[in-house]
Amino acid sequence: MRILNSAQMREADRRTIEDIGIPSIVLMENAGRQVVAAIEAAFEPALEGRVAVLCGRGNNGGDGFVAARTLAQRGVDVAVFVVGSIEDIAGDARTFLDVLGAIGVTVVEVADEQAWELHFSEISQCRLIVDALLGTGLSRPLGGLLETVVADLNAAGIPVVSIDLPSGLDANTSYVQGACVDAALTVALAAPKVPLVLPPAESFAGDVVVADIGIPAEVIETLDAPDLDLMTPEELRVFVSPRASDSHKGDFGRVLVVGGSRGRTGAAYLAAMGALRSGAGLVTVSTPASCLPTVAALGAEYMTEALADRDGEVDGRALEAVLQNRVDVVACGPGLGRGPGPAAFVRGLLDRAESPLVLDADALSVMADDPGRLTGRDERPVILTPHPGEMARLIGCGVDEVQANRVQIALDFATTHAVYVVLKGYRTLVATPEGHVFVNPTGNAGMATGGTGDVLTGMIAGWLGQLLDPEAACRLGVYLHGLAGDLAAAAAGQSSLIASDLLRHLGDAVAELVSGARESESQAG
Repeated sequence: MRILNSAQMREADRRTIEDIGIPSIVLMENAGRQVVAAIEAAFEPALEGRVAVLCGRGNNGGDGFVAARTLAQRGVDVAVFVVGSIEDIAGDARTFLDVLGAIGVTVVEVADEQAWELHFSEISQCRLIVDALLGTGLSRPLGGLLETVVADLNAAGIPVVSIDLPSGLDANTSYVQGACVDAALTVALAAPKVPLVLPPAESFAGDVVVADIGIPAEVIETLDAPDLDLMTPEELRVFVSPRASDSHKGDFGRVLVVGGSRGRTGAAYLAAMGALRSGAGLVTVSTPASCLPTVAALGAEYMTEALADRDGEVDGRALEAVLQNRVDVVACGPGLGRGPGPAAFVRGLLDRAESPLVLDADALSVMADDPGRLTGRDERPVILTPHPGEMARLIGCGVDEVQANRVQIALDFATTHAVYVVLKGYRTLVATPEGHVFVNPTGNAGMATGGTGDVLTGMIAGWLGQLLDPEAACRLGVYLHGLAGDLAAAAAGQSSLIASDLLRHLGDAVAELVSGARESESQAG
């Protein structure tokens, strides 16, 4: 599902009106009606009391007028306020404002702070407030009357439903530049906008429902860059196909996991099990000889291979043995170690391996002084799965800078190095060499514990071995990883969640994706 900024949304409107021929007034009517549908689904008890609809002077206000009329026609007690001068309202919004008057709905003008103070006592007695003040029309931080309005709404403790965007958020950025409405529900029109999906702004959106207002999907999908997409189960489900009755293990990919070192053998185990639980047919763990007994004892379902060992870490000489394996994908890094042996091994792997590579953890850290070697090519794709600290080391900046510019940093590295970047964390990102960025909506804070990233590495490798499509493997692995975490948290709580809990819930996650059990929850919230 495409995530849009303000310019893209304007272009989608223009194409729909001018090229497709759907009048703008129809889009506004659809928007207002969809807002009411979302309100009825989420806040039906509140409709027994009074609802305040606060409208601005532009198209967002027009959407609010339609919503107010629709509510009134359904017997809801509606109070409508225009924050600003009614004389300034024109176009389609003016048409729907006049309709309100024609059916006997009073619209109150709130032109200054004195008028706001007078009428806020009435608004504060309502059961629900509809925010139709600004939408995507914000061009600068709020000040004056609007800043006062937003502050009072947030302090009132009344649920707020925002149309398209909580007023005060900028559709072009996830930064919070000043005062903004803290919504309980946001009804995004046609597509989610940037601040509804990415932190920190998304925390002000509440639950997010994406409403179809009549803009054709092909219009949205053919908009110019940036290409930012929200992962949805509908799009990912097609990658999980039923298995033929006469299948055998060789049909589902051979995965080699290179990892483990003294005291860190569990990471290799978690990665291997992540691959197996994702459906890989054959998994082998290549680990330093001194670690092999421990790794072998942890799991019966995978094979093991002893590698040349130096002080409990893989030695660079082990590369020749690894390259002799006939595999569909190599996952390297979990628990590997950061000494000279692992560094030499990873460099050699990047230079000589012909199989697709999934590099994580220590395999990335040992390349921090030589990130230019982290490159992919069409016949040998490379997937990197850094957490923010590893990403910061690769590009030579601080973690705070990475977190403040996650989309651009992931995109820049992916396109410059021709690799797939899975930048882990809240709202994990998948950036592709072609310049696409996908945002993952699944997962929770309970997954911030050691080993979950190792499971993800194995999952991506497992799906890559089956699909032979690096973009699909990244998207599917990330989504299912987060979904398994959500299922695990629902079963045991976030605080007690550990990485092996994800392994136990991966099968349920796949079943839920395939069955469409969370179809209604596939939106940005």
